[in-house]
Amino acid sequence: MSTSINGTPDDSKQLLTAGDGGPEGGQVRGPRAGWRLASASFVENKLAVAGSAIVVFFIGFCFLGPHLYHTNQISTNILNAFEPPGAGHPLGTDGNGFDQLGRIMVGGQTAIEIGLFSSVIATFIGTLVGAIAGLVGGILDAILMRIVDVLLSIPILLVVLIVSAHYGATVFRLALIIGIFSWLGSARLVRGEVLTLRVRDFVLAARTMGASRPRLIYKHLIPNAMSVVIVNTTFQVADAIGLLALLGFLGFGLNYPSVDWGDMLSGGLEYLQDGYWWLVYPVGACLVLVIMAFNFIGDAMRDTVDARLRQR
Repeated sequence: MSTSINGTPDDSKQLLTAGDGGPEGGQVRGPRAGWRLASASFVENKLAVAGSAIVVFFIGFCFLGPHLYHTNQISTNILNAFEPPGAGHPLGTDGNGFDQLGRIMVGGQTAIEIGLFSSVIATFIGTLVGAIAGLVGGILDAILMRIVDVLLSIPILLVVLIVSAHYGATVFRLALIIGIFSWLGSARLVRGEVLTLRVRDFVLAARTMGASRPRLIYKHLIPNAMSVVIVNTTFQVADAIGLLALLGFLGFGLNYPSVDWGDMLSGGLEYLQDGYWWLVYPVGACLVLVIMAFNFIGDAMRDTVDARLRQR
């Protein structure tokens, strides 16, 4: 084997040069490569892009729209009741004289706020409980999972109806109630992910170096299970918005002057046979589009995460 002037073997130079082109077979790609693959897979999904566009549109429509399209959603005006769509009111007015377009904006604000806030609460509780159960195992795992099974047997709609009827329904209270009783699915998902992660080499190495259980949970397990958590969060937002609409439709929604889309649907159905279609169809379309958009995003993210995991 020939040797160069500086004493470095020529063969070693060739090996180093060949290795500069990228990882060879058997080498593990970094996490950035996995997330780039996930991002590319998400963008290629047309339904995901459409769902993201719909969500961005409704966030701007509901939160920026009232600053550009000013309406009175506090004081009733019977003289303007049931006006059809026209120049002054693009989507007409309801039985109390409220502008329907402005009311859809206000109702959308509460739907998105409750959906996001309740999903954050459910994700936080479920992730923490699932991580603890999966890491510790044993009796604690069995007890926590039996608690989850018992709570899953109780219909969440019944619980929310009782609590909202007894304590009153506000945006904060409904979001808190829905979030507290929606963490069960997240706990099961995170527990299953942690059960597979806790036997991985990086967790065993951290244990060997003396890492405590809280550090294992916050520094190693939860970050590596975050992809599953994010996917589940998008579905929880859609579920919370649908549950809020159902509560409002049954008459247990937000108290006046707050409004939600389910309450608007309930009130509009009474007059649908009389020809007041604008009280039902526009708000119903908004509700369907928002829930469908979050489900599109969740489905795409689930497929994206599966693709990223296959590349590990």
